[in-house]
Parts: sequence; C-alpha cells; structure tokens
Amino acid sequence: MFRKAAVPTVSNGSYLQGQANGKLSSMDSGQPAQEGKVVLKKKVTLLRGISIIIGTIIGAGIFISPKGILKNTGSVGMSLTVWTVCGVLSLFGALCYAELGTCIKKSGGHYTYILEAFGPLPAFVRVWVELLIIRPAATAVISLAFGRYILEPFFMQCEIPELAIKLITAVGITLVMVLNSTSVSWSARIQMFLTFCKLVAILIIIVPGVIQLIKGETQHFKNAFAGNDASVMGLPLAFYSGMYAYSGWFYLNFVTEEVENPEKNIPLAICISMIIVTVGYVLTNVAYFTTISAGELLLSKAVAVTFAERLMGNFSLAVPVFVALSCFGSMNGGVFAVSRMFFVASREGHLPEILSMIHVRKHTPLPAVIVLHPLTMIMLFNGDLYSLLNFLSFARWLFIGLVVAGLIYLRYKRPDMPRPFKVPLFIPALFSFTCLFMVALSLYSDPVNTGIGFAITLTGIPAYYLFIVWDNKPKWFRKLLGK
Repeated sequence: MFRKAAVPTVSNGSYLQGQANGKLSSMDSGQPAQEGKVVLKKKVTLLRGISIIIGTIIGAGIFISPKGILKNTGSVGMSLTVWTVCGVLSLFGALCYAELGTCIKKSGGHYTYILEAFGPLPAFVRVWVELLIIRPAATAVISLAFGRYILEPFFMQCEIPELAIKLITAVGITLVMVLNSTSVSWSARIQMFLTFCKLVAILIIIVPGVIQLIKGETQHFKNAFAGNDASVMGLPLAFYSGMYAYSGWFYLNFVTEEVENPEKNIPLAICISMIIVTVGYVLTNVAYFTTISAGELLLSKAVAVTFAERLMGNFSLAVPVFVALSCFGSMNGGVFAVSRMFFVASREGHLPEILSMIHVRKHTPLPAVIVLHPLTMIMLFNGDLYSLLNFLSFARWLFIGLVVAGLIYLRYKRPDMPRPFKVPLFIPALFSFTCLFMVALSLYSDPVNTGIGFAITLTGIPAYYLFIVWDNKPKWFRKLLGK
C-alpha cells in the first residue's frame, strides 16, 4: 500500500545536503524524481492555492465574534483601523513567506524554514509542539464551531446538547481525514467549493450593509473614534486578536512541492488572497456597524446571526449553515497543509519514518494525515481545548517571528541563494519585530498561561536529544520509531 517518499535531487541551499543518519534529501520542484519512485504530485494550481489560503484564513471568527477587537480598542473607528492594519501586517508576513517559498522549494512551512536557517533543534521543537498540542487542539476547536452551527437550524428554540455537538464534530473530523487521505485533487476541489461558500457568506453580509449605507444608516459611524479610550494593554491585545483572525496565510508554504510553477504561483496566490481577505474583513465589519451599535455588538454571541436576524428575516437560517461550511473549510485546509509538515519532518528524520510514506495509488501522505485523527479525538472529548490554545498561542507567533528573522539571516548567510521573489528588507524587519512584541506582551499580560505554554514548548528539547541525538537506543525503541 505504501512506498517511501522519493529521493530526488537536493534543492538549492538545502540544510541536509549529503548528510546521513537516515535523513532524506528535499524535493526540488525543478527536478524529476527518480524513476519508479512515488511522489506527491503537483496538483495545486494558482486557483487551488488561493482557495487553500482564503479557505483556511476565513473560519468562524469573522462571523461569530469580532467583538474582541472592539472591546480592546474602545471605539468603532479604532476597531476598523486595527482590522485594516492587521491585514497589512499579515500581508507583510505573507510576502516574507512568499520569498522563502520561492527560494527554498520544499514543503513543510515553518519547520522547513527554521531548519534551513537555524538548524535541527529549533525545527524539531516547532514540529513537536505542532504535532502534540497545537494542531489537534486547533482542529478540535474549529470543528466544535462546525458542529455547533451545523446543528443550529435544528435547535432554534432550545440549547444544543453538548454530546450532540461533539458527536457531529467527530463525524466532521473523520470526514476531513478520510477526504485528505483519499485524494489530493478532491480535497483541493472541495476546498475551492468551500472557499466559494465563504465568499458568498461574506457577500451576504456586505451587500445588505452597503445598501444600508446607501439608505443613510450611518449613525453608528458618527464620532467613530469617540468612546472608551484604548488602554496601553488593550490596543496590543486588539492587534493580537486581529492577527489571529488573519492567521492561515502561511499554509500554502506547507505544500510548496505540490504547487505548479511555485516561483510564480506562490507570490500571486498570497497577494491575491490577502487583498481579498483584508477587503472582505473590513467591509464585513463596516456592514455590521450599519445595523448593530458598538454596545449591541459587544453583547452578541454571534454577530453575523444577529445581523442576519435584523435584516433578512427567515433567510437568516442560512447564516449558521454558511458558518458551518466556513469552519469545515478551515478544518480541511489546515489538515491538508499541516500533514505536509509532518511528512517533511519524518523525511528529514525528526518523526517516525512511517509518516514520510505515500500511498502507492492515491499519492497522498496517508500516515501523516491519519496521525492527527486520534490526537484530535482525544482533545475533543477529554482536553481543555481553549486553555491549551491559550497556553500555546504565543508559540505560533514566536516561531513565525523566528522564521521571518531567519529570512533576514539567510540574506547574509547565503547571499547567492536564488531568490525569484524578493521583498524589501524593512518588511521582514517590521513583521518579525511585531511577532516578537506580541510574544513579549503575552508573557507580560498573562504570565501564568504563557509560562505553562513556554514550559510545554521546552519539553521539545529533551525530546530532541532522546529521540534524535541518542544513538545507542534499545532495539525495541528503534523499532517503535521505525528505524
């Protein structure tokens, strides 16, 4: 059923050129694989790349709870400003990843770029935390939103039973895993369809909002910057919430080896996607304020549903369905992309060998996909999901900041590395500073939860020496690791 991944020519600047220890070379998109080898095929076109980015960024947040930014900014005008600035900052980060994706033509995203710039230990810690906590918890959280909103039309007059939410959530997670294990093409096609649904859902909000503006419903924009003054701590926290809402722009870099013509399509897909998402997010928030006041928005549990109930009558029942489809798209895009990180980490010798195997007929990294299923189910039924995400949200920005700092480092370490797409140096400098500032802020504002997350992250260091560096492992231990 499975065959090991191909061992083609090493890509330009690869960290593992000629090294042994059972680590496989990286895939160069410009070189054919050895004859008879099974590889992940290049099935991600420009349109599919755009759908991966948009479909993963736009989850439940923009429809359910944009009030976090409003709460921490204190005014309508300032909240819209933060939404816009966060979109621009996210575009800066995405452009940095576009440069990295065109000069390091390997899948794996954060893991691969940290490996190239700073070596194996920080790269292992990144994939360790992602595999054990971040991805299972993040998938479980977004899938719970899917379960809740897919059942919403059936429980309009009463509370939805928690068990029913978890059971339908488990079905949704399993469906996503099966889909990504069965076919890359079908996973990409469904992602394109779900991205279309997300954009339709946003338009369902934006268009009535524009009509409201034309009618002169601008009372909530008068004195837009008046209100509670944003505190010194509140404004950075608003940016933190905004950057979280835009997160997902990096997922195309997880599947670089499967992108057709990556030198052209990665930058194009990233730029087009971020412009669409930023404009959509800002206009959606403008639409909300044409109908809902700032005070009402802060009291609403699901802003999009409140908005739809006021303007659309019975048609508002469609909004929870669109929110559920949006969540399913985020689940699908996240699993599709992150499974490639595990695939690459296994290929480099940092995870059990089986995770770098490819299904001989379906050409999918099936083991790297299904390893997430039991971990996600454990999180879903037993874990304190939101606490785990709070513990480790800082780790995401720490490593993203490290990746972008690595771009600057590689400019000096490898000045001759081919760079088909190159960003001005101030962009990675500003973005890495922003990421590290948010990390420092989280350490200051919530030292307990962030400290726990930091401790969990540090467990990757002894794990690295136990699983990777220690050579004299017992035979049974080596068998367990697939070596």
